[in-house]
Parts: sequence; C-alpha cells; structure tokens
Amino acid sequence: MSDATEGTGAVDVDTDYEVGQDNIQAQVGPFGLDIHNPVFLISGLSIVAFVLGTLMLPESATGLFSAMRNFVTGNFSWFFLLAGNIFVAFCIILIFTPLGSVRLGGAEATPDYSYPGWFAMLFAAGMGIGLMFYGVSEPLSHFSASFAEGAGSPDSWAPLAGAAGDAEAARSLAMASTIYHWGLHPWAMYAVVALALGLFSYNWGLPLSIRSAFYPIFGDRVWGWTGHIIDIVAVFATLFGLATSLGFGAEQASAGLNYLFGIPEGAETKVILIVAITGIATLSVLAGLDAGVKRASEINMVLAFLLLLFVLVVGPTGELVSGFLSSIGAYAREFPALSQPFGREDANFSQGWTAFYWAWWISWSPFVGMFIARVSRGRTVREFIISVLIIPSLVCVLWMSTFGGTAISQVVNDGFMGAAEANLPVQLFEMLSQLPLAGITSLIGIVLVIVFFVTSSDSGSLVIDTVTSGGKTDGPLPQRVFWCIFEGLVAIALLLGGGLAALQAMAVSTGFPFAALLLLMCVAIVLGLVKEWRAARA
Repeated sequence: MSDATEGTGAVDVDTDYEVGQDNIQAQVGPFGLDIHNPVFLISGLSIVAFVLGTLMLPESATGLFSAMRNFVTGNFSWFFLLAGNIFVAFCIILIFTPLGSVRLGGAEATPDYSYPGWFAMLFAAGMGIGLMFYGVSEPLSHFSASFAEGAGSPDSWAPLAGAAGDAEAARSLAMASTIYHWGLHPWAMYAVVALALGLFSYNWGLPLSIRSAFYPIFGDRVWGWTGHIIDIVAVFATLFGLATSLGFGAEQASAGLNYLFGIPEGAETKVILIVAITGIATLSVLAGLDAGVKRASEINMVLAFLLLLFVLVVGPTGELVSGFLSSIGAYAREFPALSQPFGREDANFSQGWTAFYWAWWISWSPFVGMFIARVSRGRTVREFIISVLIIPSLVCVLWMSTFGGTAISQVVNDGFMGAAEANLPVQLFEMLSQLPLAGITSLIGIVLVIVFFVTSSDSGSLVIDTVTSGGKTDGPLPQRVFWCIFEGLVAIALLLGGGLAALQAMAVSTGFPFAALLLLMCVAIVLGLVKEWRAARA
C-alpha cells in the first residue's frame, strides 16, 4: 500500500480491481448484467433463493425468523447498545481533536453545495417511512407503559420507572426514550459510514464502495475476497434494512386505506401495494437520478413539511413548542440510564426497541452513508460531523415531539384514547382524526408513506447496485432494475413469512455482523485521518 500523497491523498491501486475495471465492457453478462464482480452473483443468487424459499415454506420461515430475532436480541442486545455508544463517542471525540481539521476532498476542496442546500439534503436523508410509522406510535407506547403500574420491570416496555400515575413524568420519560432512538445514536452510525466513504473516495481516490473504507487495514486485499465478503455483508444488511422499511410502509398504507376507504387490510392488499409501488420505483430508476429520485425526494420534502407545519399549527402549539425544548432536556437527563448496555432490567425495551432500532439503523448505514458522502465533499471533518449529528437529529426530534406530543396531549387533556388503543399502523390516522381536515391530512399521510416507499426503493437500489458493481455509479440499467424489483420481493416474502416480526428479525440478523464492520471502520477512519493530517502538516 502506498502512502497518500499531499493534497489529494491518491492511492496507487494497481490491483485486480483496476484490471477488472479496464475490462469491464468484456465482462457484461446475460441480460445486460455486470457479472465481473462476484459480489453481484453471490448476493443476487442468495436473495433469489431466500425469496423462493420463504414463499414456498412460509410456516417454517415464520418460526425461523422468530428464533433468529430472539437469539440475537436475547444474547447480543448489550453489543448493539455498546456499539451505539462507541459510535457516538467516536464522533464527538473527532470533533475536538486536530483530525477534525482534515477536509474531505483535500485541503483545496470547496463544498459542492451551500449550507442551506446541504442542510436540506441532510434533512431529506433523515426522513423516512420510520418517522411516519413511529412518529405517533413510539411516544404514545412509551407514555402508556411509563404511566402504567410496573414500569421499568423486565416485562414492561417502559425503560425507566418512577412515572406510574404521573402524566407529566410519563410524558417526559416517553419523549426522552423516543429521542434516544431517533437522535444522536443513529446519526453517529450514518456519520461513521459517510465519513469513511467520503474520506477514502475523495481524498484517497478509491472507488465509492464499502470495501474501500477498509483499505488502511487490509491494503490491496480489499480488492480480493476480503473485500468481496465485506461488500456482500453490506448488500445483505442494506437490502433487509430497506425491506423492513418497505414492509412497514405497506402495513401503514394498507391500514390507512382501510381506515379511510374501507379497503380490506389483508395480505393481498399489502402485496398489491408493494407490487404497485415497486413498479413506480422501477420507473423512477429508469428515469435516472435527477429526473426520478431527485423529483420524488423534492415532492416528499414538501409534503412532509406541510403536514408537520399543519399539525404544529392546529394542534396544541404552545404545548408542542415547550414540549420540544423540554424533551431535549429530558433526553440529556435520562441519557446515561437509557444508554447503559449492561445490567438492564427492562429486557422488553432494550431488546424489543433499542436492539432492533440499532440493528435497523446499522443496516441502513451503507444506504444513508453513501448519500451523505456524495453531497459532503469540501467539508472539514469537524464541520461534517457536527452537521450530520445535529441537523437531522433536531428534525427527528421536532417530528416526534409534534406528532407524538399531539397524540399524548389528546390522551391527557382530551381523554381521547383512539390512537392509544389502535394498532401501530393506524395510530397516525387516529391522531389526525381529532384535528381539522382529517380526511385530507390522512390522505396526505398515505401519499407520504407511498412516496417515502418510492424514494427508499429507487435510491436504495442505486446504492446496492453501486456496491455490487465494485463502486461504479453508472452500472448497467438492468442491474439497477433487478435490485429494485427484488427489494419489493424480499418485503413481500417477509410479510407473508411472519409479518412485522419477520421484517424486524432480518434487520436484526443482518445488522449484527455489519455492526462489527462499523467498529472496524472507526479504526480505519483514524488511520486515514492521521495520514491526511500528517500530509497536510508536512
């Protein structure tokens, strides 16, 4: 491995990877698929086998998925919690060290986007089906559990005791618990991957692929089977993380259509929704990044902002604004207890909520990290980490405080129990039913879920295609379509093979090995930043 040169940090990659790139046109296989990289063949065939096996043996798959999730969360929830804490600490430490002065793209690089444009894209990355699905249900679930007797016991979903019968204390603990899951921890995970991809792509001249992040540790072996295995794990994690989100989207869209129009809420409706929306996402992929993905993302942001603003204005505005600030204070106060990885007595919370969330965020990290890396050239490491941690976290806190706070207010102040007693996918619509223009806002909610579905599917397929083609951002179109279609098929297979439990099981199971890779990625980042910092001072 050669040293990074001053300014660009370019690395000599006269390896099998470069040879493969030179002969790429001769290695395009049947149906226009780029099969020169074994990552595509292995991961593609494995996913096809998984879909067929799950659809052919749904009952066996259901038992297997449950066993997988119970084993991983029951035995390794401490690992997920500890890893999450390490990622947050790692990012914060980088901010205050001299390494934070390293600039992505070299000392002379300038940002590709202005602050407003960059912040808007970080905001877009922070939005997703998860916010729609859990925006009402998670704060309300934690509130109900904390308010009930026995909160904090192993059989409770509440993480902290001391709020039984006290509505204000329960509200505080509920929002602190929710922000814990949607604040610094997930964005630290995304920041680690984005920083690694940006550093080694822009400063070292390596391909924009997960394997490149491990070049300081493994050297040229990342272009061989060591790198192939890393990318295959990343593909599985990303695909099942996306499938989890798509499954949640289908559940909520189906529940919303049933709530508004009485459309049956069975498996057939969910399958039809996934097929139809995957078809739209495929058309978006065919249209290209600017005409398809970008346009859908812009529609998404506008609708999400309007819905957020509407609930904030027509809901208990004063209470929501003060609740936003008090929730951040509660989060800071309860952070040590919530993030404790050992000796937990709240098994349902730490395993059922936190371990699943951390695995889900980790499985999403290649997807979100690559997006953030693409728009962050020219930023210093310090500027990058502060912005990636703070801006999206505040957006998520505002969303959860607004939607969850409104639902809690309806319970405490109005005595309305519709949302609290409804199934998770319906709780958003029950909350909106108590506000003006309920029919319109509920329809907008369904449209938002569908558009989130489309943007997650099409942009996710582009990221997976980049990984499976060795870092190329312009892989064959049939290959991108293949991944887009199979994201939908995996979501269908998991829904039919166990529903939400199956979705969560695969996110946890594939996120577990990738969590170990992220920890190793932190080591590679330090090695890379030290070399860049020394080169800049030479």
